Amino acid sequence: MSDADREYDYGELGLVAGLEIHQQLDTATKLFCACPTERREPEESTRRFTRFLHPTKSELGELDEAAVEESRVDREFEYLAFDSTCLVEEDDEPPSRVDAEAMAVALQIGAMLDLEPMDQVHVMRKIVVDGSNTSGFQRTMLVGQDGEIDTSEGAVGIEDLMLEEESAGRVEETGDGVRYSLDRLGIPLVEIGTKPDIRSPEQAREAAETIGMFLRSTGKVKRGLGTIRQDVNVSIAEGARVEIKGVQALDQIDAIVENEVARQVALVEIRDELQSRDAEVGEVQDATEVFEDTESGVLKSAVDGGKVAAVPLYAFDGLVGRELQPDRRLGTELSDHAKRHGAGGIFHTDELPAYGVTDEEVAALKEFVGAGEDDAVAIVAADSETADLAIDAVAERARVAIEAVPEETRGANDDDAGTTRYLRPLPGAARMYPETDVPPVEPDPSEIETPELLTEKVDRYQSEHGLDAGLAEQVAYGRRMPLFEEAVDAGVDATFAAGVLESTLTELRRDDVPVERLTDDHLLGVLLLVEEGDLAKEGVNDVFATLAESPELTPEEAVEEAGLSGVDEDEVREAVAEVVDRNSEQVEEQGMGAFSALMGEAMGALRGKADGEVVSEALRAEIGKRT
Repeated sequence: MSDADREYDYGELGLVAGLEIHQQLDTATKLFCACPTERREPEESTRRFTRFLHPTKSELGELDEAAVEESRVDREFEYLAFDSTCLVEEDDEPPSRVDAEAMAVALQIGAMLDLEPMDQVHVMRKIVVDGSNTSGFQRTMLVGQDGEIDTSEGAVGIEDLMLEEESAGRVEETGDGVRYSLDRLGIPLVEIGTKPDIRSPEQAREAAETIGMFLRSTGKVKRGLGTIRQDVNVSIAEGARVEIKGVQALDQIDAIVENEVARQVALVEIRDELQSRDAEVGEVQDATEVFEDTESGVLKSAVDGGKVAAVPLYAFDGLVGRELQPDRRLGTELSDHAKRHGAGGIFHTDELPAYGVTDEEVAALKEFVGAGEDDAVAIVAADSETADLAIDAVAERARVAIEAVPEETRGANDDDAGTTRYLRPLPGAARMYPETDVPPVEPDPSEIETPELLTEKVDRYQSEHGLDAGLAEQVAYGRRMPLFEEAVDAGVDATFAAGVLESTLTELRRDDVPVERLTDDHLLGVLLLVEEGDLAKEGVNDVFATLAESPELTPEEAVEEAGLSGVDEDEVREAVAEVVDRNSEQVEEQGMGAFSALMGEAMGALRGKADGEVVSEALRAEIGKRT
């Protein structure tokens, strides 16, 4: 049984967890400039520029460890700018204000979380040198603190609510560094941090779901992939605090916590075993000559133009290959540190011979570095500079393994297993210093109205509008909830509006209609045409399909384009009479029993131009006259 499959008593292990929820706000403009918050495609960019970023000291004259490590990786950052990009986003002009709409939404969220609002909100700079901000720092401000939410396993305190600017969107790795897109940079973002009150994976997920419900209740948060991210802080009594960043899906949170507990338990056991063996890490050596005649492709290319750097891990035999999480081992942790410095990864003797490396080469490697039967060896094959930096990082991580579980920042992997990878050390207080370009804000919480919660909307949709429980929940928690309410307020039948927004659009998407091109104006316009009697319900699908293919059209123009301009009652009766005439024998034999079969034919003849109820009434009358 692997460590990830073991069952744990989380109370006995001393599990402590907390959450940081990051949610983009759906405001008209960005947090520190008047640019729009709509996302753009990279190919829409109109120009590019580059930056090299370096860490700076805090107001106390200290350098943040995470920023220093990030700066050791020499990279060029390229930014894609658009026709909407301004000088503030390029860091060529200071910001002058905090967006009032974003501040109002943040205060609204704070009220739902029972937070104490700040009398005065000060903007701070948080050092970030990974290229995700053109300035080398992120602007952030504390809006409220000391709140609470309820879960089935007890209350979870809310430490604070921050309002900050979203980072630039990462497009791709380049040969020289990273390419970012500026369309996302500066979108208002709230960060909600819980206190370390969470004691189980299930409680972590429930707390995240509750906070997510509060956020969506505002109707002012962006929806879709990447608009909300959960960071999870996890530790056990004998382990260390680890921050796991970038958990995209709520249903991954419990697996993330479970796997991090398993990882820390395994690292504690490895630490204890290494200490009992008197393990140590040897000196880094150049082992290139060992592989001069190798048939391993990776090693051969390094021998030809670089080097093979090696470090002996005394008394590590069998432990480097120890599984920590599904398909991730201590060797994977060492490899993560090597990759931070540009290496493709590492080889180690717990997994060799493999990858073209022979038994003879493994024996020669161990002999060369002075490793015995109970020892392991890790190697990095790359150009000389990369190999040296990477093997030093591997050696340092191995030394830490002997002493403790390291505090660090990890990233959630893009898999269904809930695994993570090393990113960087935990940041410290030295990364923060005051923003001098933006004046403080004095918010007025008395003007903030707490919105109706989604759970309350579900109940209201059932009692007021007669929706069944399932449809009411779909609409309330759906991304088009504000549009549903606008349509109903405008007089559209609630059941019809809910069915169109939650079912019809899903059916069209499954039929490969590009419904993502339909705007709220398109959707509301079509619903109103039906309500006003200018479009039959049966024609809605065709009109939506037309608008999706030609979004520049208005709903009225799409009705014309689809050939669905309404018909009057005389035309309906005439079309129905023709259908009955064609099926006169069936009508004579079955009477009203022929209704169902003829109804479909009548609707087809009218091609969605007339409402089904009108056609039904005319057909019943016509059959009645013939029988």
